Amino acid sequence: MNVSVDLDRRPPLSFYLSVGLVAGSIIALQIGIMRVFSVGSWAHFGSLVVSLAMFGFGLTSAVMCVGKGWFERHWQGAVKAALLLFGPLMVGCNLIAQQVPFNAIFLISDPMQKWRLFANFVLYFLPFLAGALYLGVVFLKAQKTFNRVYFADMAGSGLCGLSVLLALYVFDPENIIMAPLLLWLAGGVLWFVSLRDRRGLAAIVTVAVLTGLAHYVLPPALGIPKLAVSDYKGVAYARKFPDSKRTYERASPFGYMEIYSSSYLHFAPGLSDNAAFNLKKMPENAYLGLYLDSDGPSGIIKDLPEDEVAYFRYLPMYYPYVLKQKPDTFVVQFGGGISTAVALKEGSEHVTVAEGNPAILTAFRENKGLRAFTGDVLNNPKVSVVDYDGRLYLAHTANRYDVIDLSLADSAGLSSPGGFAIVEKYAYTREAMAAYMRALKPGGILSVTLWNKEEPPKSVLKLYATMAAAAHDVDGKDISKNFYVAATYLSTATVLYKRDGFTADEIAKLNEHTRAMSFDEIYYPGIKVDTAPLAQTLQDYQNQFFYSGPPPDPTAPADQTDKASAEEPHDKPPPELAQASDAKDGTPPAPLVPATTMGRLAWHFLINGGWQGVADDYVFDTRILTNHQPYFAAYIKVKDLLKFTDRLELVQDEWGYLLLWATLGIATIFAFTLVLFPVIFGWRTIFSRNPGKFGTMIYFLCLGLGYITVEVGMISHFVLALSNATVSASVLITGMLVFSGLGSFVSERFFDRSRRVMPRIFLAIFMILAVYAFAIDYPLDWIGTLPYPLRIALCLLILLPPAFLMGFPMPTAMTMLSRLGKEHMFLWAWGVNGCFSVIGAALVPIVATSFGLPTVVLVGAVAYLVALPAFFSVLKPLGEKRLAAA
Repeated sequence: MNVSVDLDRRPPLSFYLSVGLVAGSIIALQIGIMRVFSVGSWAHFGSLVVSLAMFGFGLTSAVMCVGKGWFERHWQGAVKAALLLFGPLMVGCNLIAQQVPFNAIFLISDPMQKWRLFANFVLYFLPFLAGALYLGVVFLKAQKTFNRVYFADMAGSGLCGLSVLLALYVFDPENIIMAPLLLWLAGGVLWFVSLRDRRGLAAIVTVAVLTGLAHYVLPPALGIPKLAVSDYKGVAYARKFPDSKRTYERASPFGYMEIYSSSYLHFAPGLSDNAAFNLKKMPENAYLGLYLDSDGPSGIIKDLPEDEVAYFRYLPMYYPYVLKQKPDTFVVQFGGGISTAVALKEGSEHVTVAEGNPAILTAFRENKGLRAFTGDVLNNPKVSVVDYDGRLYLAHTANRYDVIDLSLADSAGLSSPGGFAIVEKYAYTREAMAAYMRALKPGGILSVTLWNKEEPPKSVLKLYATMAAAAHDVDGKDISKNFYVAATYLSTATVLYKRDGFTADEIAKLNEHTRAMSFDEIYYPGIKVDTAPLAQTLQDYQNQFFYSGPPPDPTAPADQTDKASAEEPHDKPPPELAQASDAKDGTPPAPLVPATTMGRLAWHFLINGGWQGVADDYVFDTRILTNHQPYFAAYIKVKDLLKFTDRLELVQDEWGYLLLWATLGIATIFAFTLVLFPVIFGWRTIFSRNPGKFGTMIYFLCLGLGYITVEVGMISHFVLALSNATVSASVLITGMLVFSGLGSFVSERFFDRSRRVMPRIFLAIFMILAVYAFAIDYPLDWIGTLPYPLRIALCLLILLPPAFLMGFPMPTAMTMLSRLGKEHMFLWAWGVNGCFSVIGAALVPIVATSFGLPTVVLVGAVAYLVALPAFFSVLKPLGEKRLAAA
């Protein structure tokens, strides 16, 4: 077919729309795969697969760089093949991947799981390869109008990313693949319209119809799932109960929400074992299970009758009501509503409830069955609802409360068997805790309950250190009278903070309640803690993971046995176990476990000083949570990473963090391999006589690394205002790409003055990002208190200045390479940019957990600053003979 349209100089509008929609379908596919992994297994495995699959762009650029002549001659066939394959591959590969029995739980014990994870990578790599081939050939064909094509690419990707956010309301996770499929179809149709190719148009419509039918018809016909949910996800257990019934389902950008009923659901977080002995009647069928993206359950408790209300006293959320009568209560996160139910049943005069997930509020307000089950709790006249994060409300309100409750908010996943992903937990940061403390009335109580399912303890030690630091910020140096802490081994830990401190009578009441519940007293004012076991306790925890000495020989002489015993792991009970109880009734204490001993020692040093030295010697990282490092994750210290490589089965809940390092290592190897591939095979014919090779590589390396670092880093910042990672990612990707696309479009006016203009652009980007790194949290905190549409609009406005300027460097340099006749370098540079974008994406969470989110943005700022001198290498002209040949 002879094309009668000049795509190189005056492409029609349909051409640009096609580029935007196909590029958008690639973004949509990334989001869709992440949603599939979030619901079916665990999100960080999706991150791994998507990150590596994106190397399809690097491979495409490497092959096209070496085979540039062939692609120039056969560009029409290459584009047509890529387009016709892209849609079927995204649906077919996703469907096949769901039949691969990959299970993260057995990643270490079962060698086949590594191959199954690799199979997922290969399957998802194929559609990205097809999409990358389409864009690569288009860029090659339209070099002279690259800035406009790049604008279509960026703007289309951004707007389509936002459309996927809306599609999450329409398609449930097992059908979300239809969103990128529809975008691909629209882009493909417009491509063939722009070329006036009727056969191609008919072909792509036919292929799309068959692909859609295959997605909806084949799975039920063959008896295979469209989305396979791991047997170890919370919802998988609920679905297997004999009388299980799904009573509610809703898909939205805020998560795929399901609610199940079953007589087998017994969700009683931290419930004292004594309840079964002391209550005349335990509530029957008291809970529904709420699951978000298959994780859970969060318990939804029914409206208990008065003769069953005593049940609440055996829950850790009851602690503040031991002291407070008829309080004005604030619940930081509604969740399943247990804390709200406890507050109402224990006599609160008024309860203010905050919930940042609109899907949860909608379910409790609109679903008749749920309203009847909970006694219509959110419409109770004593209840007021704040429809955004409680931490933001308390930070800005003038209201003060007798009780502020933060119980098990977003923390069930802290012990997720599949490995906990790196997720921001702003509700637990030092800044948030200080805001809660300042929002208390004189004598008011802050009650924080956290899952305590780890041995050795990790998340609870972070919580203890964070709350102590916040109390120092609020009350000054002496905080010894402000805390009361109780815990249950491998269940929950509750920290009470009281403005103005606990009195002796209040401590006695709390201790009496703790002993009645058979909970462990971790800290209270006046507690006596023996610090002698500290060194041995710390050494025991080190030995639990790193001991490598010989086992003791029971037949050896006594002196050798004693020597071996001194080297082996110390597993004897702490000295205080042998001591008699000081309880008035003479009852011996419950056996202390190492975690209880460690908790008491932690509070002793947090109150009296010296905690940092203890934390340095502890086996895991226990740094406090701040708005800059809001993570209940990355517990393995960087210096110990290599030590854990042969004992990964001991740290399954850290696989999300460890996979980031694995992804970074693999991505780095792949990136340099793909970057050097065309250099090695095309050195004599392509690179040997191209000046500025090294500088050009540094330039595009910095652009790829800098752009993705800022983009991914800002997503974490924007969770402060938008309260949801999926929404934050969609809004930020939309804003960054659209505004950068506009920058690309405007950059055309400055090509002839690029030597003077671009250094100023780079300096402006650096200065804006440097300011954003440390100052952006303040406006985002305020924005988070506004209506949701306004929040999105203001977040986009904040993105406009840096994103617009960040749209200049890439098209300017690519256009200059084309003008200078460096067409092979043109394709190579595109690949360098893409490869190091993958490295940057893997690097971000590692930098964030180790150094903080401001450092992430600063890394991006420095990358653009380094690109400034490298830009002049891009501008180096070819020699006259080489230019004539080009």
